[in-house]
Amino acid sequence: MLFKVQSASNSGMEVLGVDIEVSVSNRGLPGFEIVGLPDKAVQESKERVRAAIGNSKMEFPQRKITVNLAPADIPKEGSLYDLPIAVGIMASVLRYEVPQDSLFFGELSLDGRLRHTRGAVLMALFAKEQRLKNVFVPVDSANEAAIITGVNVYGVENLAEMAGFLLGKLHLKPTVRDAGSEQEEEDLEFNMAEVLGQETAKRAIEIAAAGGHNILMIGSPGSGKTMLARALPGILPRLNEDESLEVTKLYSVAGSIPPRGSLITVRPFRSPHHTVSQIGLIGGGQKPQPGEVSLAHRGVLFLDEFNEFPRAVLEGLRQPVEDGILTISRSRERVTYPCRFMLVASANPCPCGYLNHPKKPCVCTPREIRNYRKRASGPLLDRIDLHVEVPEVDVQEFKGNQESSLATESSAAIRERIKRVRKTQEARFLKEPIYTNAEMKNAHIKQYAVLSKEAEQVLTRAALQYQLSARSYMKMIKIARTIADLAGAEQIERAHMAETLQFRPKVYELN
Repeated sequence: MLFKVQSASNSGMEVLGVDIEVSVSNRGLPGFEIVGLPDKAVQESKERVRAAIGNSKMEFPQRKITVNLAPADIPKEGSLYDLPIAVGIMASVLRYEVPQDSLFFGELSLDGRLRHTRGAVLMALFAKEQRLKNVFVPVDSANEAAIITGVNVYGVENLAEMAGFLLGKLHLKPTVRDAGSEQEEEDLEFNMAEVLGQETAKRAIEIAAAGGHNILMIGSPGSGKTMLARALPGILPRLNEDESLEVTKLYSVAGSIPPRGSLITVRPFRSPHHTVSQIGLIGGGQKPQPGEVSLAHRGVLFLDEFNEFPRAVLEGLRQPVEDGILTISRSRERVTYPCRFMLVASANPCPCGYLNHPKKPCVCTPREIRNYRKRASGPLLDRIDLHVEVPEVDVQEFKGNQESSLATESSAAIRERIKRVRKTQEARFLKEPIYTNAEMKNAHIKQYAVLSKEAEQVLTRAALQYQLSARSYMKMIKIARTIADLAGAEQIERAHMAETLQFRPKVYELN
């Protein structure tokens, strides 16, 4: 007897249909084999499925069982084939008809329960694209899969429940997504109102948040760089519908959505330690997985102590920062992950941290300072839009302003401005595959970033005086467009361009 069960496999963000062909024969000695390029986890399905069926008080056939995962020339990995294999084997005993308009997916426990399995969103989306009516997934993954409309998602508790439904003895209701399980607003670690002084740096953070620009903050230890970065999530708007689906799919692939989790609506904030490996930051591995740059998609990647990261790791950021998409090639497969994020970095001006400090002397030699700065190359720094110095705050000023600081602008107030500017950009790029000013290409700049005659003169003089590269030239226009949006201006004026020039990388220029 031959039974066919539909399932799927993913390679990165791409999903491929997999037919689980289960042959149960009376010929030959009893045995259980899985073919079709299975990896170790798939091979171990034999033991999980055998124990799960037995512990569900159902008979496991003592015959020759051959399971083929077709197409047989593509490697199969993971534990998601447990459920479809079990459905095919149980059909040989219980004599039910396996529905061909359904997709089965999930890992089994030895007691027959179904465990939360990564990739549920991708599987449901694939089923919808293939015009399949039903998707059967573990109950802990059902709310995640139910994000996709147009397909019936059934959350299955265990094998006994699955068998009862297929036999027509048990009724299951399609899962209705529980919006209450969506990721809520996180408690703010810091509020902008708590940041005393640093008006220039706070302005730079607001510009970066409004236009999705990269920013580097340089200052001595304790000046407030990390506090400013940690306050950034509090002024960012929630993800829109399309962005939410993009981020949720990525986190589903990475297995980062918790059981009974659902759509991600809060922008990611990733802050890896400076000892992170290149694979951990960029992504990769034997089976390429998304790294921190992809998990920060549509959100923030914060690199504290920027110059403490190994140079090779930082250089790996060049292409992701520029393109917003990352392709990882291995001998057996090639996967692509999106990685459109805001890079927020903080660094000390020198190894000791007190170069040009008004009160504390720097003990570093010129050679140490040069070597320290060389850890971040010129081409990488050229990809960072805003460079801002975060000076030391005087303790006496800090004490005197504690009460008055309560009157400074809060994160909530700044966030309302950011929301307005982001909506302006969404409307502007409605017919374009981008969302923010930072994502504009040259063709977009010509169309959407119109400079007044005076602003163009300021930019031309700056380009000649500072010998701006072509990338830096275009980057200045993008930043000025964001400043103009914050001011509610239709075109870029002289004042907007003049403010843009304040955020050039002056700190990293060496004499």
